[in-house]
Amino acid sequence: MSCAETFAGYALRSLGIGERLLPRSDFTLCEQVVLIGSGMIWNVYFAVFALAFGFFAATAVAVARASERWWLREPARAFIFVLRGSPLFIQFFIAYETFVLIPKAGIDINLGFIEITAETRWLTKAWLGALIVLFLNTTAYTAQIFHGALMSVPKGDLEAADSIGMPPFRRFRRIVFPSMLRLAWASYTNEAIFLFHATSLVFFSSFPAWRQAGDALYYANYFADKTFNPFIPYPIIAGYFIAFTLLLTIGFGFVNRHLNRHLRESR
Repeated sequence: MSCAETFAGYALRSLGIGERLLPRSDFTLCEQVVLIGSGMIWNVYFAVFALAFGFFAATAVAVARASERWWLREPARAFIFVLRGSPLFIQFFIAYETFVLIPKAGIDINLGFIEITAETRWLTKAWLGALIVLFLNTTAYTAQIFHGALMSVPKGDLEAADSIGMPPFRRFRRIVFPSMLRLAWASYTNEAIFLFHATSLVFFSSFPAWRQAGDALYYANYFADKTFNPFIPYPIIAGYFIAFTLLLTIGFGFVNRHLNRHLRESR
C-alpha cells in the first residue's frame, strides 16, 4: 500500500471513516504518521470544545468569585478549590464511575405539564464524558486566572465609568471585561496549552474508545506494543503536539496583539 493509499484509507479512521482494520504487520512510517495524525482529531476536538465552553463558564465563575454576595462567592470559591486541588487523572475516574451509576435509559424529568427524558447513555463515552471532565477542569483554572485579572482592573477606570452614570452591565462589557482579558491573556494562553496537552490523559482514563477509534496516544501505544519500539510512534505524537502548540501560540498571540492594539510596542 502506497503512502497516498494509506492516507486515503486511514486519515479519518478515528472518526469511523475509511479502513476498519488496523495494520497487523510490516508497519511503515507513513502508516504510523497517518494513523497517529488521525487520532489527533480527537485531541483537537477535546481541546477546542473544552476551551470554548470553559471560557464563558470561567468568566461567570470568576465574576461570582469576585461578588460581594456570599451565596455566589463561596460556591465559586469551593468549585475552584476542589477542581484545582484534585488531580485531573482522578477526576476522570470519579466522573466515569459516577456516569456508570446513572441509568443508561435516561433520567425522567417531570416539569409538571410535561415529562421529558434526559439522554444519559453517552456520558460513559469518551467524546462526551471526557469532554465534560476537561471542561470542568479548565473552567476552574481559567476562573482563577480571570478572578486575579478582575481584581487588578484599575480602580480609576471603574470610578470614571461610575462618574458618568454607566449602567453596571455596560460597564462590565465596555471596561471590566476587556481589561480583564488584557491582563489575563498571557496566563490564559498557558492554560490553553496545558489543557491541550492534558487531552492525552483521556487514553489512560476509563472512558473507552469507540470501535478502536481512539486519540493519538491510542494509536501511538498500538504501534509501540506491536513493534516493541517506542522510539518511532512517541516522537511522532510529540511532533504533532509541538506543531499544534505552535499554531495555538500563534493564534493566541494574534488575539493578544488585538487586545493590546492601543499600546505602543516597545522596541
